[in-house]
Amino acid sequence: MSEILAPAGGKESAFAAINSGADAIYLGLTQFSARSSAENFDEKSFEEICSFAHAFKVKVYVAMNTLVKESELEKFLKTLIDVWNRGADAIILSDLYLGKYIHENYPEICLHLSTQAGVCNAYAARIAKNFGFSRVILSRETAFEDIRQIASIIETEVFVQGALCTCFSGQCYLSSFIGGNSGNRGRCKQPCRKQYSIDRKGFEDSAYRLSLSDLSVGDKIFDLIEAGVTSFKIEGRMRRPEYVAAAVKYYKNLLSHRPSEGDLSDLKRTYNRGNYTKGLAFGQDKSLISSSVQGHLGEFVGTIKVENGKYFVWTAQKFVKGDCFKILRGGKEVGGAEFSSATQQAIILTSSMRLLTGDKAFVTTDTSLNSRLLSQSRKISVEVGASFSVDKVPEISINGEIFLGEKPLESAKNSPLTRQQIEKCFSKTDKFPFDVNFGKIEIDDVFISISELNALRRAAFENYFNKISRIGARNVIFKPYKTKSDTSKNDEIAVICTRFDAEIFKKADIVIYKPNDYFALAEIPPHVDRQLFLYLPPFLTQREAESLKPAVSAFDGVYCDGIWAIEFARECGKKLFAGCGFNLSNSISVGECAADYIALSKELTSHELQPLISDNTFALSVGAIKVMDLIYCPFEKKCGDCDKREIYTLCDDSKRKFALRRYTVGACRFELYNCANLVGRSPTGALLDCSLEKSPSKLISIMDNEQALKEYFENYTRGHLNSPVL
Repeated sequence: MSEILAPAGGKESAFAAINSGADAIYLGLTQFSARSSAENFDEKSFEEICSFAHAFKVKVYVAMNTLVKESELEKFLKTLIDVWNRGADAIILSDLYLGKYIHENYPEICLHLSTQAGVCNAYAARIAKNFGFSRVILSRETAFEDIRQIASIIETEVFVQGALCTCFSGQCYLSSFIGGNSGNRGRCKQPCRKQYSIDRKGFEDSAYRLSLSDLSVGDKIFDLIEAGVTSFKIEGRMRRPEYVAAAVKYYKNLLSHRPSEGDLSDLKRTYNRGNYTKGLAFGQDKSLISSSVQGHLGEFVGTIKVENGKYFVWTAQKFVKGDCFKILRGGKEVGGAEFSSATQQAIILTSSMRLLTGDKAFVTTDTSLNSRLLSQSRKISVEVGASFSVDKVPEISINGEIFLGEKPLESAKNSPLTRQQIEKCFSKTDKFPFDVNFGKIEIDDVFISISELNALRRAAFENYFNKISRIGARNVIFKPYKTKSDTSKNDEIAVICTRFDAEIFKKADIVIYKPNDYFALAEIPPHVDRQLFLYLPPFLTQREAESLKPAVSAFDGVYCDGIWAIEFARECGKKLFAGCGFNLSNSISVGECAADYIALSKELTSHELQPLISDNTFALSVGAIKVMDLIYCPFEKKCGDCDKREIYTLCDDSKRKFALRRYTVGACRFELYNCANLVGRSPTGALLDCSLEKSPSKLISIMDNEQALKEYFENYTRGHLNSPVL
């Protein structure tokens, strides 16, 4: 089965998705949703949309895919159980270990692993299945050959339409560290959509260097079907209902082999950033980065010609008052315009800015289209039958289901009930989405008032609707959980470094080596008496991971921010250091994690870290703060003139400088670091990140001297050790 899964940021979008033919919808609650700025659903609106969806056999998946702190744990679990009991078909979680606990304690609850968990290869798929998830939502960066392999292991959901995050799923902390709004908590302020310059030739000018075009796989969906993918996800809980309707219609018609140019046009007009990319599953294409235009581009209409102070666009297309346009000049956005009037061959636009001949006009709001998209209505075909006999209660059948009136009917004295009256009455469907046809109707010479007949209709329709929308009894009961009681402390020091330095081995207890080239590792110094771990990137294809096994053999273990390393380390017989990117933030997850060492979430305060501390936990406290992993080339794969530097500088309009580190694992990958370095004091084992240090020993030698650290760094921050994320 090919499931078209649509976003429902609010009720209107949910109805638009269902009425347009979606097979399933996903939505968030007013709490614990990775899209907290969406309208989202409270208890009443959730039950309403659940009933409507289930009446059409449309599934409802509830996204509770945020980082859950210790103080929120009980409320989170109770909310999850409540929403399951109220009719959710699955719960979407990003916390792998919290999902493991839920599956073990509430096995009847269906769990889907969020894209935030970063499932990108077969190792991650196997661990998700072993932990009780029934489906994985793949990271948007997952390679096609890995999609095929994952789909053979576990039910798989893949994004086919909508916005692309520039950072690898679940590893973005840019919004968090520059503004305190955590993407992992659903409050991302999208700093990746702002303008930046990079100190490489051809990229020095300020542009949208990190902004990716919208994904639209189009007919590549058939390749994904052939690969075994079950569900095709449309991103967009923050977008308007007409976009949802257009996207569902586009893919439903495509899968029904009824595609039309009009469907794609509708989609572009409702939302289109960058004229679309096929996405990284099929390799980085020229359309991946939308460096010139950040927001909704719309669809090209025509070129402006200025005559007598008026702005003409020659086109046969029809527009009306309220239609809006985006104006591009030299490929860059310069402003907006509105429809004013039309001639036989052209439209005339108005704008608050001066437009020039040669400017390009793109329609971004098509009011007639929006009305048409939102007027779509989905109906349930019902056949109504009836039996009205003297001295018997009325009997109504709806698709074979029998509903009885309350009191026996009397003989008519002068105005007997007619078939015409019954059909007129039951043709009214009130709030119910029924398309009524009539079957067998038997009538004696009986009387029933119109008000009684209306009441009978309302009761019969409501009973039938409740029957077809009901999910069956669910009564999962919350079970109190035990908080972690281990009060032991860890005094060890772990250091992440890109080069070996003899001084590191004198102070660090664990050295984590992060290569610049994974196929040209530095020689390990002889007679090392410290534990040595190999840093593995959070994203690796299955083939890349397999190719690194020989390198891993020389180390005591692996450090990784990606969950796939759980299975990889086990298979290699090596220790696992679960990195900060596991986003472990509560005692259940920490208790379920069987890694040898654990780096707790870098979005927790010292106070929030306290109940999670044990003799194997660490907290990032000094050094560089990695805020993004980029699984694409921000230089548009212009390899011919690449200077292949290790470190570049990304600069924003406020002149803040962010280190952009390049490394290779066959292909080039990139890490983005915060504009300020971390100066903190860890309440548990100290994790130092020396990824940007040419001489790590200097930093290690002053790690306990706050004043010296402040003088050492050009810019510094205490991060979230003192300041909680929103």
